[in-house]
Amino acid sequence: MTEVTEKNNMSKEKLIPIIDIPYNSIAPRVIVTGDPYRAEKISELLEDVTVLGKTREYWFFNGTYKGVPVTIASNGCGAAGALLCFEGLILAGAKVMLRVGTGGYLQDYVKQGDLIVATAACREEAVMEQVIPLSYPAVADMEVTQNLICAAKESGADYHVGLIATGGIFYPEYLPTNIPILKRAGVIGYENEASALFTICSLKGVKSGAIMAMDGPCFEFVGADDFDHYPEAIERAKEKQFEIALNALIATKTEAKR
Repeated sequence: MTEVTEKNNMSKEKLIPIIDIPYNSIAPRVIVTGDPYRAEKISELLEDVTVLGKTREYWFFNGTYKGVPVTIASNGCGAAGALLCFEGLILAGAKVMLRVGTGGYLQDYVKQGDLIVATAACREEAVMEQVIPLSYPAVADMEVTQNLICAAKESGADYHVGLIATGGIFYPEYLPTNIPILKRAGVIGYENEASALFTICSLKGVKSGAIMAMDGPCFEFVGADDFDHYPEAIERAKEKQFEIALNALIATKTEAKR
């Protein structure tokens, strides 16, 4: 892996605010994930990898997968910081963005290590309502979603397809949440960034999708103290998840949605 861009070498280039990468510097197909080290792990599946930049929680890797140029980016945890990254990536040239992440499951039929291909996300993160009214839905792109389903099926992974919820908190606190209601309504999983991705991509004409690895039941139901966060099942799920996401990404056409 070659590190081609450092801040002291970028001072003469026009950079995208906060994420500090040059305009038009990425591949049109992008995987986004919360954890910078997970982004680095995914990049190890690529060929001809270069490090485009590392600033704050935002790390960027360019490379090729099966001969197709792709970018891997970390967006940090939570919708507000992730939105900043997503909009920066769109300015940098992203045409397809696919979220690879983890979350907690709401339904009893889901087990630790299962994958969820999200069709849409309930907007519970309290960030995107500052961008567009809540009546505007957070929906994944149909082509991306279908490619994820096909890749998941071919991988032999245990997966589910359906609605997830994006929230603004991780630990349950004093105020009640809508999570028990969402469980009754059939929502499968809970995480912290997908609704921001789906919404901003829809607004900007960019294709988006998400595949989530379930690392256990939602904290609301079990509490943090009894939660086993990194078992072997979730590590195996992540390995399959990475390849599923990359295969779906390169299968998706980059033509603009509008």
